[in-house]
Amino acid sequence: MLIGDRLSWEDLDSDWLDFYAAIGVDTIHLETRQAFAQPGHPMNISEGRVSPEPLERARETIEAKGLTVTDIVYACPREIPLGLEEAEARIEAWCRMLEASGRAGIPVVTWVFKPMGNFRTEPATGRGGSKYSMFDYDRFLSERDPSTLYSPEVSEDEMWERMEGFLKAVIPAAESAGVTMALHPDDPPVPEALGGVWQICSTTDQFRRIFDTVQSDRHQMLFCQGCMTELLGDGVYDFIAEMSSQSKIAWVHFRNVRGRLPRFEEVFIDEGDIDMRRAMETYRDNGYEGPFAMDHTPHLPCGDSERAGKAFANGYIRRLIQEVYG
Repeated sequence: MLIGDRLSWEDLDSDWLDFYAAIGVDTIHLETRQAFAQPGHPMNISEGRVSPEPLERARETIEAKGLTVTDIVYACPREIPLGLEEAEARIEAWCRMLEASGRAGIPVVTWVFKPMGNFRTEPATGRGGSKYSMFDYDRFLSERDPSTLYSPEVSEDEMWERMEGFLKAVIPAAESAGVTMALHPDDPPVPEALGGVWQICSTTDQFRRIFDTVQSDRHQMLFCQGCMTELLGDGVYDFIAEMSSQSKIAWVHFRNVRGRLPRFEEVFIDEGDIDMRRAMETYRDNGYEGPFAMDHTPHLPCGDSERAGKAFANGYIRRLIQEVYG
């Protein structure tokens, strides 16, 4: 059973890989969204640039440290969900990106379909003065700046039409390339137009509809346990079982939260509302074989908060894996 963690493209030549190898991480989720958006980048699909060579070099760099690559993390170009005139060109470039990923030996492309990004309110203060990412729906609505909303508003029907057209074009390309597409849920998973664009990757019924649109083994999800707990609370165990038993989970964001919509906090892995051992047992009992990734950590009141948080969470996950999977 594997532990994964995220590495930004910009950090490929830093000491992050040595750190991950030292704490027992097995596989890397390569975050590419900021890097690939830079003008002139050889993988900037908004400029029509696609090549397997940069992906091959990244994979080789990671493998040289004794780790493997699970996936690259990419965002569906906003022209597609927003229905802009460049959408068809972006879909064609996405198909070529899938082909390049397959040729480079990258087995999964993790993606999001949320052109307005994530939404949060002011952080909460938690254990030892740590800061927890937080969302309070009422506060969000009261403080929302109307000038930040996308206009004209993109309706639910428009988002579904664009999602379905995208899937029908790219899932066959993923099958040809031997690459799995793994969709991350909206965060927070509120099926409304939070930023002026309807969110359709939030609820269990929405995910069922997404998977029914194009049925394929190459069409899966990144099961963000935090996001789904924000929506479902204790009901998350049933959805873990459903998606695992249908082989619809490519990998897992194994994190915990306190509370559920309309208000929640992203807390340390050991102090949230979800029994993390029960959750892992549910994955196991329904055929999921990993990897598990911590996703992200509260901000600790110390000098190197990110690394301290990652070491804590990954140690916790490793011990759970030893107990649950053996």
